[in-house]
Amino acid sequence: MTFPTIGMIGYGGIGRVHGMAYRSLPFHYGLPADAVRIGGVATTRAETAQAAAAELGCAFWTADYQELLARPEIEAVDICVPNHMHAEIVEAAAAAGKHIYCEKPLAMNVAEAQRMAAAAACAGVKTQMTFNFRFYPAVLRARQLVEEGFLGRLFSFRGRYYRSSYIDPNKPISWRQQKAIAGGGTLFDIGSHILDMLYYVVGEFGAVQATLDTLIKERPTGSGASERVAVDVDDIALLTLRTKDGVPGVVDASRMGTGLTNDIGFELFGEKGAIRFSGLDPAWLEVYDVRDADKPTGGMRGFRKIETVNRYAGQKAPDWSMAPDFVRTHAECQYQFLKAVAEDKPTHPTLADGLHIQAVMAAAERSSAEGRWVEIGEVLR
Repeated sequence: MTFPTIGMIGYGGIGRVHGMAYRSLPFHYGLPADAVRIGGVATTRAETAQAAAAELGCAFWTADYQELLARPEIEAVDICVPNHMHAEIVEAAAAAGKHIYCEKPLAMNVAEAQRMAAAAACAGVKTQMTFNFRFYPAVLRARQLVEEGFLGRLFSFRGRYYRSSYIDPNKPISWRQQKAIAGGGTLFDIGSHILDMLYYVVGEFGAVQATLDTLIKERPTGSGASERVAVDVDDIALLTLRTKDGVPGVVDASRMGTGLTNDIGFELFGEKGAIRFSGLDPAWLEVYDVRDADKPTGGMRGFRKIETVNRYAGQKAPDWSMAPDFVRTHAECQYQFLKAVAEDKPTHPTLADGLHIQAVMAAAERSSAEGRWVEIGEVLR
């Protein structure tokens, strides 16, 4: 099995995480050291591109991503740039016949996302979104349990993603807090992750009612600066949703979650059982089985923790009993993409999945602005 040679486009904080994850794959799966090949890197400045190439161990670097796309040895691109550049690069990569691995969220808006998904489909290239959290073994196991009918009829769901990254009003504004660059705020940045996790486990969303708020209206332009500029994206997103099948649920996302560094998780409630997952304790999935509670003695009444730990099919290292971590979920997301390309099999999640999440977020924005329920299909027309 020969993996495609990768070209990295963008190498900021998340780009470095992607590079780290790629380098770990041979160790995880007992592959030759050169099985995963990074053939080049493009950033917006020559000096950062050269430094990135030194870290990644690749010979080619450039300040023009088109030069990277023009290289015949580059078969797939990993796009790690700010959101406002996704559409241009995805469409160019599709036109160049490159397979596409793209950071979330897919686009700035639904129209862009539709063009991007259509361009990739027309070009016949494989695509995958970096919704890495769905690759925790516990989340994979939750989906399996749902598909096997463990819950029976699903009554409702809850999802959350809380961080405390912007509680300081004097923290300088970043590109993630500027609509012209990010497209949206908390909803786009971390809300997209929990929405995808639930989408993966419970299915497509059908409608949403939302409240989006900006809690700190202005921020300094830089460290120690007296000048302040307006924040024009949301700090917190509170969503009530229904799946396409009519199951109700709620999703909260906030970058103002005081005391919470990276708290993502969900709960599912059904007629036969319940499931809950916390990213703060990712080695386990908690389950409740009504059939136990119905036994005359009460059986094993209560939530039970089932071990999922590092159970990835075919993994050589680390030992399966070790707890998974954030970088490992990125590595698995990448591995499944590279493997699907090598074996000419379907990828997941695709740009089409990214488009669905984009539509849910657009419907949430419209709902918050207009104070009503919005059908997901309404924003796709």
